[in-house]
Amino acid sequence: MSVTTQDPDIPVEPAEPAARGRLDRYFEITRRGSTVKREVLAGLTTFATMAYIVVLNPLIIGTAPDKHGNLLGIAPVAGVTALVAAVMTIMMGVVGRVPFAVATGLGLNAFVAYAVASQMSWAEAMGLVVIEGLIITVLVLTGFRKAVFRAIPAELKAAIAAGIGLFIALIGFVDGGLVRPSTGVPLQLGSGSNGTLHGWPTVVFVVGLLVTGILAARKVKAGVLIGIVATTAFAVIVNALAKPGAAFLDGKPNPDGWRLNVPTLPDPLVQKPDLHLIGHVSFSGFAHVGVMTALLLVFTLVLADFFDVMGTTVGLAKQANLATADGTDMPRLGKVLFVDGVAAVAGGAGSASSATTYVESSSGIADGGRTGLTSVVTGVLFLGALLLTPLVTLVPSEAAGPALVVVGALMIRQVKDIDFTDVGVAVPAFLTMTLMPFTYSITNGIGAGFISWVVIRAAQGKARQIHPLMWAVAIAFVIYFGINLVKAVTGVS
Repeated sequence: MSVTTQDPDIPVEPAEPAARGRLDRYFEITRRGSTVKREVLAGLTTFATMAYIVVLNPLIIGTAPDKHGNLLGIAPVAGVTALVAAVMTIMMGVVGRVPFAVATGLGLNAFVAYAVASQMSWAEAMGLVVIEGLIITVLVLTGFRKAVFRAIPAELKAAIAAGIGLFIALIGFVDGGLVRPSTGVPLQLGSGSNGTLHGWPTVVFVVGLLVTGILAARKVKAGVLIGIVATTAFAVIVNALAKPGAAFLDGKPNPDGWRLNVPTLPDPLVQKPDLHLIGHVSFSGFAHVGVMTALLLVFTLVLADFFDVMGTTVGLAKQANLATADGTDMPRLGKVLFVDGVAAVAGGAGSASSATTYVESSSGIADGGRTGLTSVVTGVLFLGALLLTPLVTLVPSEAAGPALVVVGALMIRQVKDIDFTDVGVAVPAFLTMTLMPFTYSITNGIGAGFISWVVIRAAQGKARQIHPLMWAVAIAFVIYFGINLVKAVTGVS
């Protein structure tokens, strides 16, 4: 095997004949077994499954007051959310050359809104996000982030990929309304008080799940995208005839309504984006909340972002067949992680919150996306969303959710690479897979897997087989999980 001059760590196959077009050669479309048409359709699929962030992020970031009671506003946050997603996803496609899309990270945005901004101004909160992104970028440039990626045992990487499959399936079930919180048990089926299915939106989700499942089973090209489009069309018809309304009507819960977007043609279709929040950043948060508090907030952001992306990258690389046979590497890994670090900085600088690689990219990969061209298409569509933000609301979560469930079913197949007969492997792998959906966090699942892997392997007398970085990361996760527990036990604020 030859070695590229761009990334000497990664072995690649011999170059394709020069007769191939520039686009093909740059993105290695033919080499990766894809076509331009397939990449474009995959980009459309990825956009369709994650366009909701342009609507959801403003509802989280734009409506949460900072310490002084100030709001960022829904329209301005929608604009910067679409812009950051567009620019960074295109950058991921051009620089990383992988089918990974980038946008504001869910979970991280809630932490910024409710744990960070509640203690300082929004400008200062975004300043901490910028610092977090700079730290992540430095860790990439020093090679530390890539080294950690390579230090993860192959069995844990398979567990991470399978866990992400379970996680995105749960996201799909929740977004689609099939699984909801309950007062008697943590989760229940549907919106009925006794765990029964209710409402037309649920019917839309179930029909969409069956249609998308059939298309995937029959190996229909762009089946996931077709499923989303067909389900959206069905949702528009259902909404016009049954008029179930939104999840909240006149400020009151409507459990049988559409959970996020009501599938109606918006008016107006085109709207000038409000981008005045760009550069609305301050680094004086350390002075207002204290150095230790600010450092703890930054540490939490860094650790969550670092391993959320690590897990997502592992899962997507394996799904797209970009990982090496032993699962320890992938083409252009350093550049992929670098773009993600820059995305965190961009998210903070744009007041959209930290941007990160999106697990929903798996939907485009399931539709055949294998190269950065998929990401470029997705990014261009986000550019269009800057002007067509209202049109993004046409696709309800009940139409996008089925795609995530089907993709989750495809990703769970990674469990075949885990030796469950070895308890020292089985327990960490099981914790990794289950805690991702159970705690709604990729980071929590990875943390539990790392800690349990190190402890159990050491207890088995295999301490020398554990990579030093695994020890270091496990200790970092002990601090991550334990710091608030210690505070609660000791009463220290």
